[in-house]
Amino acid sequence: MHELHPDPTIGAVPAAAGVAPPVVEIAVPVFNEEPALAGSVERLHAYLSERFPFTWRITIVDNASTDGTWLVARRLARELPNVDARHLREKGRGRALRAAWSASDATVVAYTDVDLSTDLDALLPLVAPLVSGHSDVAIGSRLAPGSSVARAPKRELISRTYNLILRTVLATRVRDAQCGFKAVRADVARRLLPAIEDEGWFFDTELLVLAEHNGLRIHEVPVDWVDDADSRVHITRTALDDLRGTARMARAFASGRGDLELGPTARPVLEDDFGRRLVRFATIGAVSTLVSLVLFLLTRDALGAIGANACAVSATFVGNTWANARFTVGRRRPSWRLAGAVYAGSLAITSAALVLVAWAGGGVAAEVAVLVVTWLAVAVGRFALLRPHVPEPRPAA
Repeated sequence: MHELHPDPTIGAVPAAAGVAPPVVEIAVPVFNEEPALAGSVERLHAYLSERFPFTWRITIVDNASTDGTWLVARRLARELPNVDARHLREKGRGRALRAAWSASDATVVAYTDVDLSTDLDALLPLVAPLVSGHSDVAIGSRLAPGSSVARAPKRELISRTYNLILRTVLATRVRDAQCGFKAVRADVARRLLPAIEDEGWFFDTELLVLAEHNGLRIHEVPVDWVDDADSRVHITRTALDDLRGTARMARAFASGRGDLELGPTARPVLEDDFGRRLVRFATIGAVSTLVSLVLFLLTRDALGAIGANACAVSATFVGNTWANARFTVGRRRPSWRLAGAVYAGSLAITSAALVLVAWAGGGVAAEVAVLVVTWLAVAVGRFALLRPHVPEPRPAA
């Protein structure tokens, strides 16, 4: 048992003499949870003792509680084996997780909300891929196929809306960034934590998006989850903080920040095969072409064929360029100089083609046909100029 008295700093927890570090350390961040803390930790302790195959430690992290939470945490740390308690003077779930994970000597660090809304049978599927080294980060997901969730419509709507915003703005593939049930390889956590700015509820999302942005593998586990009717989360304030955090990360990525030096923890990503790149490129191109044609037809009468074409090509340029960089060739940022040259060439070729159609006396159908052919020709040239992202070789450990 380790009992860490109030200290706002992040320090190492000394291991008990003769006791090997655990494979998994599970942090339980708490704030004013005096009534629920003992029952939840005892339930988690019993589950780990009876059904969990790896060595483990539970660390209760009290972050600035004003009730008797810290007294309960100290008692649990004295009475239960493999339970530690840590007290911080400042509030914030992210701050609590940073403190626990930074001090951990375990192979895998994890956390669960104190209400244990997530069924504990998902714990082994969560950490096993990290223990084996297959994955870098693992998350419980209430929105993944196979999950079973019971919660109020309001929270369900807010959660789905928030995750849709994340997927749209930050291009993340993570389905559920907010579920309070996550794990990280400790060596990966040590690389990610210094780059995470948020100390509150957005901490989870920032960790996930940074991990994905830097090519780390994220394992998603469908969970059984029951809403806690006594949740202390202020939904509106948390949602606004999350949106501000999302905007901050979008600005950071747009300005070229967010790339981390992962060192020996980096996982080499294989160069994508030609077939997959071609299919992705064709899908993005088909969507862009459809949108461009609709815009051309809607604006042709008002702007004329040349003006409508310029409007259509310009409207899809940024989205097409970004999508191909992100999904076709696996780059975090497009080469805007190359993209600008493609844009100028596309505009010139299509405009010249429309001039020829007008000279020949063709109508709208001829204009559309010529545009489709010229856009296809430009697309072939664009694809030839794209180069897949080839990562740097993994450094020696």
